[in-house]
Amino acid sequence: MNVRLMARWSLALPLLLAPVAAFAQTPDPRVGLRAGWMDAESAASNMRLISNTPRPERFYMPGNPGDFFTANSDLAFRGNLVFVGNFSGFQIFDVSDPTAVRLLTAVVCPGGQGDLSVFGNLLFMSVEMPNGRIDCGTDGAMGGPPSPDRFLGVRVFDISNLDAPRQVAAVQTCRGSHTHTLVTSPNDTDNVYVYVQGAAGVRPAAELAGCEGGRPDQNPNTALFRIEVIQVPLAAPQNARVVGAPRIFADRETGAIAGLWAGGAHGAGSQQTAVTDQCHDITTYPELGLAAGACSGNGILLDISDPANPVRIDEVVDPNFAYWHSATFNNDGSSVIFTDEWGGGMAPRCRAEDPETWGANALFHLKDRKLAFAGYYKLPAPQTATENCVAHNGSLVPVPGRDIKVQAWYQGGISVFDFTDPANAVEIAFFDRGPVSASQPHLGGQWSTYWYNGRIYGSEIGRGLDILELLPSEHLSANELEAARLIQVGEFNPQLQERISWPAHVVVARAYLDQLGRSTTLAADRVRLLGEELTRAEGLSGAARTTALRQLAATATRMSADAQGHDVPRLLGLAETLRGLAG
Repeated sequence: MNVRLMARWSLALPLLLAPVAAFAQTPDPRVGLRAGWMDAESAASNMRLISNTPRPERFYMPGNPGDFFTANSDLAFRGNLVFVGNFSGFQIFDVSDPTAVRLLTAVVCPGGQGDLSVFGNLLFMSVEMPNGRIDCGTDGAMGGPPSPDRFLGVRVFDISNLDAPRQVAAVQTCRGSHTHTLVTSPNDTDNVYVYVQGAAGVRPAAELAGCEGGRPDQNPNTALFRIEVIQVPLAAPQNARVVGAPRIFADRETGAIAGLWAGGAHGAGSQQTAVTDQCHDITTYPELGLAAGACSGNGILLDISDPANPVRIDEVVDPNFAYWHSATFNNDGSSVIFTDEWGGGMAPRCRAEDPETWGANALFHLKDRKLAFAGYYKLPAPQTATENCVAHNGSLVPVPGRDIKVQAWYQGGISVFDFTDPANAVEIAFFDRGPVSASQPHLGGQWSTYWYNGRIYGSEIGRGLDILELLPSEHLSANELEAARLIQVGEFNPQLQERISWPAHVVVARAYLDQLGRSTTLAADRVRLLGEELTRAEGLSGAARTTALRQLAATATRMSADAQGHDVPRLLGLAETLRGLAG
């Protein structure tokens, strides 16, 4: 959420012209939902709400569900625990039984949107607002003179005792931490790194030594136009410290630190955009050695093979983007989704008259460490003028053979879409509630929505923690859903992507077959033959079963030579799964 930019965008909008969004012509059940806080009407397609757990006491303002200082924010996961960030601190929930969620701990610790990450028994929390105190006190001042008690940066908590999390480090930074990203390295298992994305103004040196502001051509030491890198020794997290401030926006030829987009409009009828002097979110994919940065006026690609010293290797701009907000790789690293937070997250940007390419996702092919534009995706149902709505945070749904993302759209709700073909992304499921108010704008809706170990978890700004599940449909078979549920991880931090690998399981093979059955390029009788042969092989045992599975794998491999498009990797995935089943 970028509050600082909201006023700037709203002033610029009347001057800009762009095509109107092409929303679906058939009636959408999301349109016209009854307003309300905890009693708003809802609509869903191919998914259902399992439970909603309201915010606990001291994490909401009675009578004011859209209170900014008690808003829920981002999520992190470990085991059966969900960690919910909030502008007033964080909450820890036990979700072992999704129908009876239990609050374990609520830690009051104000200081900004409180984005979270978890690594073992360490919890990291972003702090950016000037009411943050080193001791988590609630009497921090939003303004006033420099204070030795003020804290802006990244907190590190020891959560080995879930009943009493203990702050073990508080790493100060010059612009605080709007968000942060955990970075791991296979070559450095003694440490984790934290990329700090600060979006606040530069603090005075009287409050934190070494902090300097100013334009880069006048002050080469300015704290603008950089990120900070924190090193956290796992054996001694209390020694966490800033180890670098890389100038990832510098001009490659001249070295000028303000080397990317200078802000402003891209031309007549285009967006007014932010200067690239910061990143809002960086998503790392250590196995690829890459990170995708959503950085104000640019999307950038980073080499993170040395996590303490990220290096920019590519960058893109888009005249339809106001503020590059977040990024998601697909599983094989062949595409990247960037989101545009037009309106700063607090404005209605999904109305029928709003352009379908503004406040949307931009999808890019990624090949040879270069980004190439592919297409856009925006929530396809218009929202009202009282609903803050724009592209926000989401994650992959681990269906083998497909690229699927579940994504939050604030009061636009949740949209699940297939982007296997990045140029033609299509929605396959959704969940939405009516506006908080039918007459007045109120902050609310889904801040973040992520798939984790078989379910979807949503951080609803005003209404609490949502747990949902996807349902089989013509777009997503029961086999595909069961294959996705096979993926169980011990931890999940959305900005730290790890490669998904599916086990050799018959339901994975059947998921590939279901996808091939939808194919428009593969002959239906050939797909039917594969299915019949798999059923026959399942009925065998011993050496006969092994031989049949290996023969079927060979058949799928041969068929891939004649197939086209996405059928080729699906046939090869089927063949690999069958060989694994054969042993």
